[in-house]
Amino acid sequence: MSVDVAYPIFRTNDPASALRVARQLLTVGIQQYSRVHVDAELRTVEDVLHARKALPDAWFRREDLEDWVRDSDDTTGLHHTIQAPQLSTDPALWSAHLPLWASVKDQPVGSIEDRFTAVAAGHVAEILWDFLEWPEVPEAGLYADFKHAEVSVLFNAATRELDERIDGHTVLVHVRRRNGDGYEERHASWLAEQIGQTVIGPPLHC
Repeated sequence: MSVDVAYPIFRTNDPASALRVARQLLTVGIQQYSRVHVDAELRTVEDVLHARKALPDAWFRREDLEDWVRDSDDTTGLHHTIQAPQLSTDPALWSAHLPLWASVKDQPVGSIEDRFTAVAAGHVAEILWDFLEWPEVPEAGLYADFKHAEVSVLFNAATRELDERIDGHTVLVHVRRRNGDGYEERHASWLAEQIGQTVIGPPLHC
């Protein structure tokens, strides 16, 4: 089974700039079937209430296994997922379970990114665009790719697993991982060059 690898091509402290560069990168690919997915960690009551209002289609969940053990009855519904309208407006019913995660999946490109960036810029979060198609470039020895053609923005996150916080936001270009012949980095570099960027660090694996 093939897997992808993601190369950083842009890093900034300005979330709007990260979103702008990611959108430029999207234009290098074919977007006919593309979708966008977002995910953010919310550590305070105020963060959750803000996200609930700004992202009415979001699904909220709890990911701490120790919390599952402490509250095995799960009266909140947060051990699985609960949609924003069903999340109580009374923080007393769920505040003991912070942080919560909020996600929205399978949205049309351009439908949610700006609203989400405004919510997520101060948090560990991700925007991921998938089902792109990178074009074939015969003169550069690059093949067309659909399965692994993705773009993402990591907000305040050092890893794709969103499990290590840093300051700043990183744009990643995703390509098919191959067998150590340097193809992945050549492909990522070519894609970055189309929008005036370069690969700026080692790849991130998932």
